[in-house]
Amino acid sequence: FDVVSEKYWDMFEAGIIDPTKVTRSALQNAVSIAGMLLTTDALVAEIKEKEENPAATGMPGGMPY
Repeated sequence: FDVVSEKYWDMFEAGIIDPTKVTRSALQNAVSIAGMLLTTDALVAEIKEKEENPAATGMPGGMPY
């Protein structure tokens, strides 16, 4: 699919003769990122916190003002 012309093309007609080069390049980049993550000492990630009582979302009861 060509995003610029919004048409589907045959890869050989469009001049893409070696689609395996694209696959090889994507695989090399993925391996590079995986290797970097394995050799890094720390990784920053967000851990979701569990809510103790998600149903109690209002103001707590108390003395009227």
